[in-house]
Amino acid sequence: MYIKDGIAYAGNTKPLLNVLSARPLDGHKLRIKFSDGVLSVVDMTPLLDSPAFAPLKDKAVFDQVYVEYGVPMWCEGELDIAPEWLRENGTPAEWRA
Repeated sequence: MYIKDGIAYAGNTKPLLNVLSARPLDGHKLRIKFSDGVLSVVDMTPLLDSPAFAPLKDKAVFDQVYVEYGVPMWCEGELDIAPEWLRENGTPAEWRA
């Protein structure tokens, strides 16, 4: 049990998952570094047919990814993606200097 803002909850708290950095790669992939130190590569291609992510089909737009408040964003913050989705759909990557 834990208490947050005066409310008691069952279970344990889960640390908030944030993205520290997002780097665009070829093939509409992102190299993501998470706040817990995990590094992943995420293929965004499956999302590009959805109307919400259609702007990312344009490689110039896709390459303008930036991280704000622990979330990857595009289009001046009008398009973002949850860190949890990225973690679930990413593949482990190796660290490079």
